[in-house]
Amino acid sequence: MKYRSVMKAAGGLAAALMLASTASHLAFAEPMIVAGPAADATCYVPWSADTKFFKFEPKKGPYRIALANGYIANTWRIQMIQTAKAYAAQPDVAADLKEFKVVSTGEDVAAQISAINNFIDSGYDAIVVNAQNPKAFAPVIRRAKKAGVVLVAFDNILDTEDAINVNVDQKGLGELWGNWLNDHLPDGGKVLEVRGVTGTSVDTDRHTGIHEALDASGKNWDVVEVVGKWDDGTAQKVTADAIAVHGHFDGITAQGGDTGVVQAMIDADHPFVPFGGETENGFRKFCGKYADKGLVCSSAGTGPAQVAVAMKTAIDALKGNVVPQSVKLPLAIVEDPDFKDGENYYSDQSDNFFVGNAFPTCGINFTAQEIMKQTKENE
Repeated sequence: MKYRSVMKAAGGLAAALMLASTASHLAFAEPMIVAGPAADATCYVPWSADTKFFKFEPKKGPYRIALANGYIANTWRIQMIQTAKAYAAQPDVAADLKEFKVVSTGEDVAAQISAINNFIDSGYDAIVVNAQNPKAFAPVIRRAKKAGVVLVAFDNILDTEDAINVNVDQKGLGELWGNWLNDHLPDGGKVLEVRGVTGTSVDTDRHTGIHEALDASGKNWDVVEVVGKWDDGTAQKVTADAIAVHGHFDGITAQGGDTGVVQAMIDADHPFVPFGGETENGFRKFCGKYADKGLVCSSAGTGPAQVAVAMKTAIDALKGNVVPQSVKLPLAIVEDPDFKDGENYYSDQSDNFFVGNAFPTCGINFTAQEIMKQTKENE
């Protein structure tokens, strides 16, 4: 198995090879809708009782698989790329891979769609995607389906039932954070909401969940929204600006960049308040250290290792194993007073590391060392 760049075909021979590759995909039928359960029922939990099950025509390996990522400029996405490479390097996974290609295209939706089209044209067997926008991919989804390419979206998923989606309940995560604030602020109050990357399904779903939970309480809430892009540096700056403009907040919820949010509170000498946030190691360090000073936390989410579940799903689909069209992953949740060094956060590890990188039901678990030795670059 090797990493290498996709080269654009040029000239008659290359064009003929491209057409032959595409034609070979067209020989494979679209997935059949079959009865469940999935072949690996403990790992592939269907999203709901109405979730369809797919069975693709088996294809002989080893396979060419690509990861088409969008946004890359934060810790979670960088660690996700590193985790994908760590998973691809595991011996039993590597045996199923002829090639594993990684591309990150930034926040340009058209560029991400173009990358997926290039992978289809280049004859890749499966494409795993963290979608920059859930609704903009309809044409490329149809192309992948017609070409017999297995398309698996994770984290930021696709608004379709023609591709496989792997995700946690992002709206439910927002509801968890909203309920945490509701439980710890009996009179309501002013809340700072630090959002993620605009236009993504994760940001929209988490935001919706937070507000539905707060609205259902019937309390008086004043919510100030800022965009932190799930990034510590950006979140720290917008939090500092919000404190400077609005003064005191009674509670905070942040989708990511939480370590930066707490640091902004410290720098501004803002009192610690109840905080519903993600699973960054640095955030959990703060939650453990300052719990007796008012920083009571709910830290929940899913680590970047969900990319490994998406890759496993793609490989199983290529082998003809039954998989759900929509796979529901469990959340990793730790709440005050249960933060324990060496168990659910690690004082000897970098702040810029997301914990919760295990999905035991899928046989997936990574050490920090396995992940961090990989690179983030396109390969």
